Amino acid sequence: MNLVCVNNGGAESCIICDLSLELEQEAALGAAARHALTLWQARLGDIVTVVDSLQRCFRARICQLNDDGALVVPFELLSEVESPLEICVYQALPEKERFELVLQKLTEIGVDRIVPFVSQHSTTLEQRDAGQKKSHRWPDVILRAGRQCRRAQLPELMAVCEWSDVLESLAEWDVKLLLSEKGAAWSFREGVGSSRPDRIALIIGPEGGFACEEIEQAQQYGVVPVSLGARILRTETAAIVAATLAQFCVGDYA
Repeated sequence: MNLVCVNNGGAESCIICDLSLELEQEAALGAAARHALTLWQARLGDIVTVVDSLQRCFRARICQLNDDGALVVPFELLSEVESPLEICVYQALPEKERFELVLQKLTEIGVDRIVPFVSQHSTTLEQRDAGQKKSHRWPDVILRAGRQCRRAQLPELMAVCEWSDVLESLAEWDVKLLLSEKGAAWSFREGVGSSRPDRIALIIGPEGGFACEEIEQAQQYGVVPVSLGARILRTETAAIVAATLAQFCVGDYA
């Protein structure tokens, strides 16, 4: 199953300089970086995060911008801004504006891919957009959050998919955890295990949780149901907590 990215996030959005950057020294960016600047909707004078040939991250100001490239002046060397852990959050569609909060906070936490999906107990895209369509704003929410937290690349936002599509797309992830309040035998840390996975998928259910048959189907695809504790969390809270725990256990919050 090939999920469809709707915001041009991922590696394509990383602004890469093919040279080793030096502070306060003007540097030229090529066509690929110019395309990435377009995805960030960057303008002359804007400040962006640029990755140089040594994989170092800099804050840099755009001092020239044309169709073929750009000139930037780096002024601050950053710690690595992208986590070594690649995180995908599958989020059952919540109601109202809750998903915009999820998009914003997962971007800040450092999630790489966000996949909204429809489950038995979730709302649907049609129900969400009834009366006033808001789903078209989702890429802009990610863009604004990415700018605010100085990400080097935008998280991929995938098109809303069905539960069957979620299951078929799980094979590429090293660890797959489903948050369940229905007597999950494992804690979150136990689900991650003692190894340090490079890629982890977190599957977040809707208000009311997953249907028992959905949990059973997921387990057939190597998914481990885990618990976040005794208290029942709203779906948006669960997504934020789970992504934070993943970064703490094996990412860059440790």
